Amino acid sequence: MSTDNGPESGTGSPPMPLAETFLDRDPSQFDHLEALITANDRSAVLDRVGEWHPGDIVDLLIRLPFGLAQRVFNWLPVPIAGRALAEMKPAFLATLLGDIPLPRIIALIDVLETDDATDVVAHLPPELARRVLRGLEDENEVKELLNYDADTAGGIMSARYIAVAADATVTQATEQVRAHSDILEEIFAVFVTDESDRLVGAVNLKTLLLSPARARLGDIMNSEVLSVPAELDQERAAQLMERYDLVALPVVDSRNRLVGCITIDDAVDVLREEAEEDISRISGAPSQEIPNQPVLRVAAGRLPWLLAGLLGAVLSGAVVGSFENALQQAVILASLIPVVMAMAGNAGIQSAAVAVQALASGGHSSGNVGRRLLRELLVALLNGTAVAVLLAAAVLAVSAVITVHAPLHLALTAGVALIIVIFLAGTIGAVTPIILSRAGIDPALATGPVITTSNDVLGVLVFFTVAAPLYLGA
Repeated sequence: MSTDNGPESGTGSPPMPLAETFLDRDPSQFDHLEALITANDRSAVLDRVGEWHPGDIVDLLIRLPFGLAQRVFNWLPVPIAGRALAEMKPAFLATLLGDIPLPRIIALIDVLETDDATDVVAHLPPELARRVLRGLEDENEVKELLNYDADTAGGIMSARYIAVAADATVTQATEQVRAHSDILEEIFAVFVTDESDRLVGAVNLKTLLLSPARARLGDIMNSEVLSVPAELDQERAAQLMERYDLVALPVVDSRNRLVGCITIDDAVDVLREEAEEDISRISGAPSQEIPNQPVLRVAAGRLPWLLAGLLGAVLSGAVVGSFENALQQAVILASLIPVVMAMAGNAGIQSAAVAVQALASGGHSSGNVGRRLLRELLVALLNGTAVAVLLAAAVLAVSAVITVHAPLHLALTAGVALIIVIFLAGTIGAVTPIILSRAGIDPALATGPVITTSNDVLGVLVFFTVAAPLYLGA
């Protein structure tokens, strides 16, 4: 499939190191700026941050105490503050705008592209959003975009794009580009439509500039242009742009009529947000948690995950308690329980992380699930065997120093139990995200209490089941 939706990527200045911001490159700036802000030195602060990238300004705001962050944000000129607003996470954005006068909020949103303006309005409290909408210059366009679910291609697309009829000439298309240059920050391609506004092709700017002035767009366009339906999940749309190196992706309705365009900056934002959300869920922290949230709100967001972990620990303890007689016969077995539980948890999380990553990147399909699962099982078996051999050797080494009953049997018990536990943990870790995904549940949740609890309980259960015949019967 041809993907000539826009100019080629890979040009421009060298990329910055991953996740590095201005304050990361020069940490001493933060303390100095915080002192200036505390001293209420507005002019000095604006002289320093006025030329910063909006993302760097947001980085400064989230590091500051909330009161100082609000002060700086109120100092910023409308164009700068508006662009910074588009870079903020929803929870921080809604909190920061809480005490700002309505006219300033409207002015901040008015300077944004319609897709960014829609994102901001969508995350405002409902009553405030209605009041803001009534004051926006692009009220109708924003309202139209708000009709799409926020997590779909329609929810992240821009309603501003350049579309020209197939029988238009290169000269006419060029005039359209010039006419839209004042309302579009970036122009990546000219989309070609028929008389019913259906998408029939696209022409990138390079082709447009190098073609004869009288050439028809229908003759020079790429008719196999990739497009997505407005209802498609935003993450899937972003993945398509990443896979095919697109900088612009047209969005169509059920009749293939062009309704919007997703640009590369929106796709990057989606991929970053989805990755951050998955990492937060894996760690058991809410995805919308922000550094300067009140302590009670942060604690309330994390507590459910800790309670789920507590439930898992109680179940594990109950399993250990059911083998009280075995522990009385051989106290040495108790020293191996933490080892077995830790290895089960590590193996399960490794497999789950790989499975979640594959699901997030589109790597799991109905045709390769079995092959990927078999691969994870073989990896778990090999790793389990390697770790089991090391643990058995460690048991024998310890038995040479201290007196241990039936050291060979104990080493065999530890080794066999660990092989089985790691194999089961790897299986559970690989399968659970797939099952949750098929059930319509976010697979990132699989690496939380479900896997931890199941692996802990199964680990202890397998260990004592193996120990009964191999060691206690020796």
